[in-house]
Amino acid sequence: MFTSVLMIEKPLTAVDVEFVTTLHGDEGVSFIVLMQPRGDQADVLLRAIDDVAMGDLKEAARERDELEGKAALAPAETALEVSLQALRAAGCDAVGEVIEDHPLDKMKSVVDGSEADEVIVLTAPHYVEEFFHRDWASRARHKVGVPVLKLFAHSE
Repeated sequence: MFTSVLMIEKPLTAVDVEFVTTLHGDEGVSFIVLMQPRGDQADVLLRAIDDVAMGDLKEAARERDELEGKAALAPAETALEVSLQALRAAGCDAVGEVIEDHPLDKMKSVVDGSEADEVIVLTAPHYVEEFFHRDWASRARHKVGVPVLKLFAHSE
């Protein structure tokens, strides 16, 4: 069985589930999902810039109204559970947790502890971070010791 560590920041859509569960053809896949809740207010400007770059001005204006930090943990738990159920419904083994602190350290320990075959980072585009190679996938490539695949999440 192929083991993938899957880092997400919002619930998986049906398209996302189909995408990640079919990456390896007919081989069975087991997922360890790491849910990264929304960060603190320092991230609001970067997310707003990303929204503007995508042409979504309404979303950029709403960024300040989103839950941040500790307040974002409960929605993250719900998003994780929805995602795990969707992966299981697609016939995959799936476990996961919400990561509060040091996401790259947690990712590395999960990869090492599970002997994962790969890491998949499934997020919305983050243009500023990607330009400076500060996005999760770029940073993980230097830390986890397995292939890291960067995919863009779909919206419903």
